[in-house]
Amino acid sequence: MWQRLFALFVTVLAVNGCSTMKPTDFENTTPKLAIEDYFNGRVEAYGLFEDRFGTLRRQFTVTIDGTWDGDVLVLDERFTYSDGEKDRRVWTIRKKGPHLYEGSADDIIGTAIGESYGNALNWRYTMDLKVGDGSLRVRFDDWMFLLTQDVMMNRATVSKFGIEIGTVTLAFVKRSNALDSAVNDDERQPSGVSAITASR
Repeated sequence: MWQRLFALFVTVLAVNGCSTMKPTDFENTTPKLAIEDYFNGRVEAYGLFEDRFGTLRRQFTVTIDGTWDGDVLVLDERFTYSDGEKDRRVWTIRKKGPHLYEGSADDIIGTAIGESYGNALNWRYTMDLKVGDGSLRVRFDDWMFLLTQDVMMNRATVSKFGIEIGTVTLAFVKRSNALDSAVNDDERQPSGVSAITASR
């Protein structure tokens, strides 16, 4: 099974390098991705951030608790970085049509626009990315690919003034739909803006 997932992952990375890739290119692919279904419950993610030269800069894990009420998807993301830093982001996402989503979060500038076809979803948004004690306003071109009903890959290109400065790679694994009741209320309090996706 893992050999097959690895092969699919390599394929994802290869096609993501194509600058002309469009969400509609994946219209006939399966399994069909509906983020309101996939993220309704608990999802865990494991991520890397690499700079434009391919140097690994950060490693992190994310626990995501999602709730879908039929109109709004809320994603409560809690990040833990390999250096011990913790952070949090809360996304509010609305489905605007069969293929269109709009999302917002505290560190997102304006509205994130998502377009989904087949097993793929492309998000485009501007973010104030936390860097040390400050932040850097960057642009994300963020692709998600559902590989199985439980496993999804995410690769985002981060750019500034149209110049790529790095990439974020995430592997999502869907857990039980029941939220973990053991989460302490203090842990669910906002702790600031995360440095993805990340997003990250």
